[in-house]
Amino acid sequence: MVEAVVIDLFSLPANLQNNIQGLLHNVLETIEECSSIPAPFVYVMCCQRQGTERNSEQESLLSALRDFRSLKKIPEVVCTLTTAAALYTIKQRLDEEDLSIIKVILPTLRKNLMKVYIDHLFTAVYQFEFKDLQVSSDCKSLQIAEPRNEEQTLPTQDVVLIQSEIQRYLESLPSLKGELTILKSSLIPDDIFLHGFTTRTGGISYIPTLSSCNLFSSSKRRDPQVVVKENLRRLATAAGFNPETFHRVKVDHANSVCIVGKTEPDSYDGIVTNQKGVTIAAPGADCIPVLFADPVRKACGAAHSGWKGTLLGVSMATVNAMVSEYGCNVKDILVVLGPSVGPCCYKLPHESAKEFHRIDPKCVRLFDSANPYIDIRRATRILLETGGILPENIQDDSVTDQNITFCTACHPEKFYSHFRDGTNFGTQIGFISIKD
Repeated sequence: MVEAVVIDLFSLPANLQNNIQGLLHNVLETIEECSSIPAPFVYVMCCQRQGTERNSEQESLLSALRDFRSLKKIPEVVCTLTTAAALYTIKQRLDEEDLSIIKVILPTLRKNLMKVYIDHLFTAVYQFEFKDLQVSSDCKSLQIAEPRNEEQTLPTQDVVLIQSEIQRYLESLPSLKGELTILKSSLIPDDIFLHGFTTRTGGISYIPTLSSCNLFSSSKRRDPQVVVKENLRRLATAAGFNPETFHRVKVDHANSVCIVGKTEPDSYDGIVTNQKGVTIAAPGADCIPVLFADPVRKACGAAHSGWKGTLLGVSMATVNAMVSEYGCNVKDILVVLGPSVGPCCYKLPHESAKEFHRIDPKCVRLFDSANPYIDIRRATRILLETGGILPENIQDDSVTDQNITFCTACHPEKFYSHFRDGTNFGTQIGFISIKD
C-alpha cells in the first residue's frame, strides 16, 4: 500500500517540468492498482537553477498542479540546490505524517544515484519501490514505466561525493531545542579526564521523541546514522574530543566488557581503556550510563547498565577489567552514575523485582504489588560497594554536591526516556577519555 509518492525531476530540463500535470495523472492511475489510498501524499523534487529564485521555480510548477482536482492535497514542490537538501526536506514531511511506504518515480539514470542517497538518509523503517520516468523520443513528454532490471554499482568516487554532499548539508542545519549541554561530575578530576553526560538539546534530530541530540541509530528508528554522526560531531566539538577515535558499547543488556586495542566482542555493555585521546561511551535512555576513572593508573571505563545488566553485575565486571588489564586498585576507582530512570517511575514485574529485593529490600518499593517500583541505582551502588569500591568514590542521586543522576522519565525537556516515549525513543550517552 503506497503511502507517498516522490517524483524526482531534479535532472530534467525546465521545459519538461511543465508536463507535470499529465505525469501526475499517470502516477495516480498506477498507484490505484496497488493502494487503497485514493490520493496519497505527493512530493515533487526539482533543482533550483542557478540565477533563479526558489519561490519563482516553485510557483511555475505549482501553477501546473493547482487544477489537478483528483488530489486532496496539492503536491508539495521541493526546490533546492542539492539532492541531499531536497530528499532530507521530503523525509521531514514523511516523518511528520508518519509515512513509511514510498514510491519513487525518477529517470532511469538517476536510480542508482538515488539509492545511495536513500541508503544514507533513511533506515529500514522505510520501504521504497521505484518506477522509471522516461522522456519521449521527441523530448516533449514524459511517461512512467516499470523499472529495468539493470542494477549497477555506483563508482566509489561518486559515492564519496554523495556522502560529502550529505555531510555538508547536515552540518549547515541549525541546532534544535537550544544549545548543546553537557553535565559533568565534580568527582572525576578534569585535569586528567575529559568526560560528561549528554542531554537531548543541541543536535539536528527533528522527530519529537528523538529531538534533538539523539546519539543512537538502529533499523527500528527513523533517525539515520548520518544524523547521529552529525550530532556526535557537534558533541565532540563542544566537549573537545576526536569523533574519529570514539568507541561506544554494543548494547547486549549483559555483562561482557571490551578492552580497547584487543579483539572486539560481537556485543558488550562495558568498555575500558588506558589509551590517551580515545573516547569511550555508554548509551542510556533509562538504563544507567556509568563512568569509571582511575586517576592513579590513568585508566577509564564506561558501562551501560539496565535492569538486566545491573543484576548480571556489568558495573563490577567493568571494574574488574580495569583491575586485571591495567593494574588498577579497586579503592582508587571513581564511579559516576549518569541520568537514568529513577525509583519514582521505574516498574518491573514482580518476578524480576524479587532479584532486586535479594540485593537489598530498599531497592524495591511496594514489593507485594504486581509491578513494584525498582531502584536500579541503589542496586548498582550496593553491588559496587560489595565489590570494594569506596562509598565516597561513587556519585549518584544520593550525592548532592552536583546533581548528575536525574530521572530521565521525569525530565522530558532534558532527557530521552524509553519508559516515557515508547519504541521510537532517543538516546543520550556518558563519555570519558584520558587527556593527552
